[in-house]
Amino acid sequence: MRKFFLLIAACSVLAACNLAPAYRQPDLPVAGHFDESEVPEGAGAGSGRLATEIGWQVFFGDPQLKFLIAAALERNRDLAASVARIEQARALYRIQNAARLPQVNANAGATRTQAPLGSFDPEFADSDATVRFNQYNVQAAVASFELDFWGRVSNQSEAARRRYLATIEAQRAFRLSLISNVAATYYAIRAGEEGIELAERTVTSRLYALEIATLRLDAGVTSSVDYEQAAILVTQAQTQLAELSRSTGQLRNQLTILVGGPVDGPVPAARPIEDPGQFGALDAGLPSALLANRPDIQQAEQQLRAADADIGAARADFFPRISLTGSFGYVSSELSDLFVPAKQAWSFGGLVSLPVFDAGQRQAQLGQARARRDELVADYQRTVQTAFSEVSDALIGRQRYKEQILAQEEAVEAQRRLAEAAELRYENGISIYLEVVDARRNLFSAEQQLIQLRATALQNGVSLYIALGGGLDAP
Repeated sequence: MRKFFLLIAACSVLAACNLAPAYRQPDLPVAGHFDESEVPEGAGAGSGRLATEIGWQVFFGDPQLKFLIAAALERNRDLAASVARIEQARALYRIQNAARLPQVNANAGATRTQAPLGSFDPEFADSDATVRFNQYNVQAAVASFELDFWGRVSNQSEAARRRYLATIEAQRAFRLSLISNVAATYYAIRAGEEGIELAERTVTSRLYALEIATLRLDAGVTSSVDYEQAAILVTQAQTQLAELSRSTGQLRNQLTILVGGPVDGPVPAARPIEDPGQFGALDAGLPSALLANRPDIQQAEQQLRAADADIGAARADFFPRISLTGSFGYVSSELSDLFVPAKQAWSFGGLVSLPVFDAGQRQAQLGQARARRDELVADYQRTVQTAFSEVSDALIGRQRYKEQILAQEEAVEAQRRLAEAAELRYENGISIYLEVVDARRNLFSAEQQLIQLRATALQNGVSLYIALGGGLDAP
């Protein structure tokens, strides 16, 4: 009895053996905090909520944009594919994890056999007599079960589990990317629509100016040069209008694909892009928070942990594999007495497989697993660097776009005053019409640039929200 317990204890110790390296987070090649110069004045710590604390339904203030994001999350085909990949990885994990337990199969059978009597006894070889008999059997069997002394099976299961968790993070990352793409495309469309409205107003006013120039030319008050310059202003505005209509139409097609097809039903009204209520203030937090908040970083970490488990499985291949087989059941020629102790049939056995010579195959597999881990360490560090860079770039943009928009608004007002003065000077005969042409052209360009700057600033705000790990559903 004492030897039996010692054997059980020894098996328990061996079964607890795990040859996988302990996980250690790679060194982070980033600073411990964001550059203070990147944080806008009055937008430091505590000035806003963390992105992870704000669901996208709360963060975005435009009702039409929220409607489109909800449609995309529900109907986008790529997102549906990413969910299906999660189920595939989950099934693969369950398949691999099942190897940690014995696979028991049960079967039952019944046969009726007729054979010549001579096949049983040569003395009756010339006899025409036959023998008939029945056989019934019920059996439960374990085909082959590996005793996981070295952690090979458990590490393979752990690797599959980590890859399953990585697919979950990949789906979360794609989900945030989808929200970002929908918002960025939407703001580009809104900028295009406002640019089209501006171009249409400009074309209308310039056509009126062309009519005046035509009348003045017919009356001999002005030269053909002024007329041609007025016509050029019209064609320039018409060209810009056509360009904006083309690009905006293409963006609408892109948005339709992102939201999974045409949207049915009434669509809420949109807010102007200059509306300050598009979204609220965000607190950048600390770079270390990105490790827990960014799904792409979490995905890279899960892949790295899976690589550690792969190394453990590769190391275990150098040790013997011990497998057990067994069966237990009943066999009888009569169904009525099948389940009696005397009809029991059983067998148990074990197999030890010891690697002797494989021409370096196992060593190469271990080297491959280690090299794969080195690759994933570099991927993890690169992912962290990318996340840090995205947040830093968005923080810089948040401040600099604000400054640029204020300067551009002043430039638009200055160009508008210049255009009015140029028209007065021309009407009073002080200057030629070329000054009016240049002033109107510069005003139109400045107004279009202001619209684009506002849209770009909104897109940057979305990028900052997503880069900080925002995009979860509202609680």
